[in-house]
Amino acid sequence: MTSSLGAASDEVIHAVSVIATKRGGFELSDAQIAWVVDGFTRGEVAPEQMSSLLMAIYLRGMNRREIATWTRAMIDSGRRMDLTGLRRDGRPLTTVDKHSTGGVGDKITLPLTPLVASFGVAVPQLSGRGLGHTGGTLDKLESIPGWRAEVSTEEMFAQLEQVGAVICAAGADLAPADRKLYALRDVTGTVESIPLLATSIMSKKIAEGTGALVLDVKTGSGAFLPDESDARELASTMVELGHDAGVDTRALITDMSVPLGLAVGNAVEVAESVEVLGGGGPADVVELTLALAREMLDAAGLPDADPASHLANGRAMDSWRSMIAAQGGDPDAPLPVARHQEVVTADRDGIVTDMDARAVGDAAWRLGGGRSKPGESVSAEAGVIIHAKPGDPIRAGQPLFTLHTQDEERIAGARSSLDGAFRIEDGGTDRRGAGDRPLILDSVRFTR
Repeated sequence: MTSSLGAASDEVIHAVSVIATKRGGFELSDAQIAWVVDGFTRGEVAPEQMSSLLMAIYLRGMNRREIATWTRAMIDSGRRMDLTGLRRDGRPLTTVDKHSTGGVGDKITLPLTPLVASFGVAVPQLSGRGLGHTGGTLDKLESIPGWRAEVSTEEMFAQLEQVGAVICAAGADLAPADRKLYALRDVTGTVESIPLLATSIMSKKIAEGTGALVLDVKTGSGAFLPDESDARELASTMVELGHDAGVDTRALITDMSVPLGLAVGNAVEVAESVEVLGGGGPADVVELTLALAREMLDAAGLPDADPASHLANGRAMDSWRSMIAAQGGDPDAPLPVARHQEVVTADRDGIVTDMDARAVGDAAWRLGGGRSKPGESVSAEAGVIIHAKPGDPIRAGQPLFTLHTQDEERIAGARSSLDGAFRIEDGGTDRRGAGDRPLILDSVRFTR
């Protein structure tokens, strides 16, 4: 990448010149980045202009300095929260957060947040809406009757002190540049850009004010970054950004070649999360929940805590119920059920040897579980239930998937997404369908 830092200091900056700089493969100067992020936030840079710049960044990339500058500009577009004053029984509360880059069936935030909070740690989980083929945590939780994603800063602080856990939308004044860019990336085919992913995630988390951060960076067919080397680059970039900002940041790189759990959608993922909090649930969801909980508790100064014990003794469930009720939700209310369901069956006997996570995510999206433009509503009822995963035996005519939707006309599109999404063979025992590929591939810590 060629530098543009030698440009004259009195150069007039405007949107077209910034786009042209990056389109030509040159570095953006600090002044250009600060100007364009501020201008877009205030509405002086039009969405179509920012869309062009996002595509140029997607194609041309950004270096370490540009990424750091873009992150600071997004943080500076709003205010920073200060969580250091949180207290319980007169003692300061340690804060730790988690962020996932998103995957198919990735409902881990739902059981993880109350689980970690049940150990007396404050978990300020600022979450987002669905992006591309992956579901959004807020979309999932809004399937609980009465639950609300929008809480004031005062309500958030009070809930952290009283309950210890909050999952909510970021306030409009917290990295507002990212709020606008997040929606634009979703509909312009620029979600998978490593610089844009890193700056989006870290600007919110640094502005949030958490003391420590654990990242779940996914790779595989159902992730935004299917190539593992890209996932490692993203993890390292974000860990460095966090460290530079004084936030204890670490990452796990996890497999997303197969959907997590057996439920993909909104209400169906909430139901599966409650199973995990009750001491059950699919083994892979439990494994990742516990692995991330151990990292978070270690970062919070509790390296010997046993998160599995709080799934078994009900403390995590108590924390969940308190968290949902604090945001107006009824933890005992039945979750919405789709009007239309259709079963996809196996066409032969054998062993399920592969399952494409991306295809399953696309099917849930087509059933109404995701959005194709900013602000579009999603269906709480939409989703896919998986009945057999790689390694499972199956007979002809047995269910492979059940499709859930409010709109029967969506079923054909979902079925087409699942065509070729799985393999059934005469033999094979690999449960993850990737050559004994583990769920947790590696961990990343800061080194320099």
